[in-house]
Amino acid sequence: MKKIILMCVTALSLAMTSCKKQDFADNYADPSKISNTSVEKQFAGFLSSNREYVLPAYWNYFVVLRTTVNRYAQAVGWVNSTGQYIPGAASINDRWNNYYNFLAQYRELEKVYTAMSTSDQQLRRIYMIAATIYLYDHTQKVVDLHGDIPWSEAGKLSANGGDYSVSLPKYDKAEDIYTKMLDDLKAFADELNSITVTNAIQTGFKNQDIVNKGNMAMWKKYCNSLRLRMLGRVSGVSAFQTRAATETAAILGAPATYPIVETNADNVQIKVHDLNTPLNSSGFRTGLEDWDGNLAGKVMIDHMNTNVDPRRRAMFEPGPSAPGGAYIGLDPMATSATQTTLVAGGTLARYNRSTISRNQFFPGVLVNAAEVSFLIAEAYLKAGNNTAAKTAYNAGIAKSIENYYLYRTVSNDNTAGALAPLVPAEVTAYQAMAGVNWDLAATTADKLKLIATQKWIDFSVIQPLDSWAEVRRLNSPVFNFEVDNSNAQQLPPTRWLYATSEPTYNAANYSLVKPKDNLTTKIFWDIN
Repeated sequence: MKKIILMCVTALSLAMTSCKKQDFADNYADPSKISNTSVEKQFAGFLSSNREYVLPAYWNYFVVLRTTVNRYAQAVGWVNSTGQYIPGAASINDRWNNYYNFLAQYRELEKVYTAMSTSDQQLRRIYMIAATIYLYDHTQKVVDLHGDIPWSEAGKLSANGGDYSVSLPKYDKAEDIYTKMLDDLKAFADELNSITVTNAIQTGFKNQDIVNKGNMAMWKKYCNSLRLRMLGRVSGVSAFQTRAATETAAILGAPATYPIVETNADNVQIKVHDLNTPLNSSGFRTGLEDWDGNLAGKVMIDHMNTNVDPRRRAMFEPGPSAPGGAYIGLDPMATSATQTTLVAGGTLARYNRSTISRNQFFPGVLVNAAEVSFLIAEAYLKAGNNTAAKTAYNAGIAKSIENYYLYRTVSNDNTAGALAPLVPAEVTAYQAMAGVNWDLAATTADKLKLIATQKWIDFSVIQPLDSWAEVRRLNSPVFNFEVDNSNAQQLPPTRWLYATSEPTYNAANYSLVKPKDNLTTKIFWDIN
């Protein structure tokens, strides 16, 4: 696989400022020398190429997430500082580069697949469907960060014979990318119900598939659950409203045809089996814990304390100096001096090290059952079916609570001490609490806030990109932030900037989106 990895990804759209144009020709493998590859090998390499942005890893958590979305969605507490609402170039560039390397791997897979005979393509069709579902999951995340991105023409340097001059891609509109992905996912959902996979192909597919281990039923659930997420994300946009309502209803109305992730046993995630392989979460510890990146935020802890959330002891640890073992979150509105003193005093709660950051077997989460239930609850609520919405909402809470305890069962760490087992009555009692109880929410807007809050707690630091997207889309929960009066960007942004190399290496195409390249342009689905 090393032969086909770009050493300078920028020509694919693409971002490393230290690269020069000639590097693209010099460092990219001669396409004629990779003829011995195969769809199977390309598929495995493609899935693996972004593993550190799925499995919890040091660089992603410490460099990319710690000072950006984890704070913007108040999944964590932090000490206020000047310039804190401007996402750093290192965060943006690294994630941008990784995505376009990942996309380049997909294009190589396309290239190898296209060169096959029609009969061989039919035999290996499952590889292209699965790869595209996985690509679209991560493409959605990039669109939700930046808006318009280079996409339909990106990553085609090899397909263009190594000619970088014709490989600089245009920017596709975010709305068009969503439309294309939704179109394809709908078609895949139907095709997966009729596709034939031979035993020989199935054996190879199982061996190469690090996501679902070749399980066809799980790929169906992944596809349809991803559709629900994307349909929910655009459901407030007038151009997508009818489509979102119709297709969501079709999915929910035909579970045999369009199965979704319903239980935690169905969760789509990259599991860790052997710490001696690159598929592990060993970097989670330093990535989340270093420089106090695992501090609990006041809003989440206060909500958990008030409503006696059973997840609290699984998700957090009290500070070692906390009076009476109390769970205390860091107030974002306190002065930085006060915050610094509190951090040093050891009273603040932190994310549970044994459940989360020191759990080397923590999975790379893609879609979980709680998220899907909350999506269903929102869909039924908007459709006017309060009973079904309530059922889905309460199911989401129960699945989320169960899942945090499941994370602990695979942990190889006991730093936080024994975790008291979950008692079913705790879940029922929590669902009846004033800040959680569906029946106490008087309006549709109030019920939607309940869903948003539960989704936010469930996502926490585990699915931070999806969390920030939903916080922006739903404007809930509502957070207070210290205003940074010393900076033009006084509050959290509504999008990320483009990679710093785009104006240099993709100048003509970048010039067309330059007016949008600021921290205040909203993503198209952010209409509130």
